[in-house]
Amino acid sequence: MLIKEVYFEYIKEIRNIKRYSPNTVISYSEDLKSFLNYCIEYSRTDIKSISEKFIKSYLMVLSESGLEKISVSRKLASIRSLFKFAYKLNYIEVNPACFISNPKFSRKLPEVFPQEIILNAYKEIDKDKINAKLYKVIIELLYGCALRVSELCNLNFGDINICSKTVRILGKGNKVRIVPIGDKSIIILNEYLSDKNRSSKDPLLVDKRDKRIYPRMVHTIVSSCLAKVCDLEKKSPHVLRHSAATHMLDNGADLRAVKEILGHENLSTTQIYTHVSIERLKNAYKKAHPKS
Repeated sequence: MLIKEVYFEYIKEIRNIKRYSPNTVISYSEDLKSFLNYCIEYSRTDIKSISEKFIKSYLMVLSESGLEKISVSRKLASIRSLFKFAYKLNYIEVNPACFISNPKFSRKLPEVFPQEIILNAYKEIDKDKINAKLYKVIIELLYGCALRVSELCNLNFGDINICSKTVRILGKGNKVRIVPIGDKSIIILNEYLSDKNRSSKDPLLVDKRDKRIYPRMVHTIVSSCLAKVCDLEKKSPHVLRHSAATHMLDNGADLRAVKEILGHENLSTTQIYTHVSIERLKNAYKKAHPKS
């Protein structure tokens, strides 16, 4: 069977059956197109003709082109998924990608801002009488509930339960989780909702034209607000999520509870934040302890 045909079947599978998010489908599609072009260039159009050695040669080309190891690892993950799919459907008798290990790389620790930054940001936001309520609730939900940008943008009125102080999140892979909303977040949320009267399926957060907010808009708002109060190199919305996770662990939260709040599939993904907390502890020790 042609690898191109398997590729099209696989993309249909993750889009229509597994219902991966549009961004994930695009990422897998682009990664695999690059591999397909390599296969065509070397006349490996039949999926059975592709060996472990051939896949490794492709990874070597990527590395020699200067692509970062983390990006090579992501492309390998896409290839693994494709061949796992082909093996499951008996298009191949042996999976050539299953024993190829990821390139080793040191994972960069996420940036985190001090806890008082949020309050400082709100003081600046309050100067904008028109947009203050929306901007504050965007930052509050991203930080207070540790949401991804896509999760924030997809929220509807029916997802918020003020009585139980929870929010229903549709996360990666269409997995639903329930996240608690803190008392301080409830206050800011109620301020935003005070002049809103919508049905449960209406978008929770809307722009001036009453249209659902979108990721680029959120990036612009958060970057602008944080730029006024902190000097971190990265001021993206994801920094709010990183900071929320780290601050929870700093204050004694259980790692598994943080995993559930973040919506991580594997505990190992959440463990990166324990390293951040330890590094912050070391820095505090070096600055304050006389024996450091």
